[in-house]
Amino acid sequence: MPYLDKTAPVPEPVDCRILTAALDLFVERGFHNVSIHDVQKEANVSIGSIYNHFGGKEGVAKALYYHLLNEFEEMVNAVIEEDLSNRERCNKLIYQLFEYTETRRNIISYMLHAKHREFLSDEPPICSSTPFTALRNIVRNGMKKGEIRAGDPWVLAASVFGGAIRMIHLRLDGVIQEPLTDHYDEVIECMWQGMNPVEAPAAQRKQAAGQQ
Repeated sequence: MPYLDKTAPVPEPVDCRILTAALDLFVERGFHNVSIHDVQKEANVSIGSIYNHFGGKEGVAKALYYHLLNEFEEMVNAVIEEDLSNRERCNKLIYQLFEYTETRRNIISYMLHAKHREFLSDEPPICSSTPFTALRNIVRNGMKKGEIRAGDPWVLAASVFGGAIRMIHLRLDGVIQEPLTDHYDEVIECMWQGMNPVEAPAAQRKQAAGQQ
């Protein structure tokens, strides 16, 4: 089973082996270029095991998607529980995403880089998922506490995390050659230059207060 922090059990249960194999194949070849037989061979399981656990290739893709979203949510929640300012939480989450891009490349690629709507058309956009809602809530709390400038939470959350996610895409595409952690300090500096609290007009302050 692909995990961000946890260690896979040994021996891996059949369903975990299927998801691990599917992750590598989907990332390396693309969902549409992988057959259920490819997953079966890579996982060294029977076709019947895949259908019994997941009902087919789309079921495997969906189960993998939700498993990795849960991994992401656990990562975000662990940072939220730490005694940090909201700005520090944003910084730490960005660093962790950069670090996992280097050490858990296929997980980050499937979670943040795959075009899920092309093969999971009934799933809502990933930006509507629970972990991304938690990221926006960190920004909202930062606004409320005066750590982050007032404004529309969608705009500010995109400004805080959007640049980092774009850097991840560029790294996964091979455009950026150096480890993302090498660029972390500059990314954070550029990000906060436009996000420092400023004295906003009364209407803007009222809008921010009403969104808490």
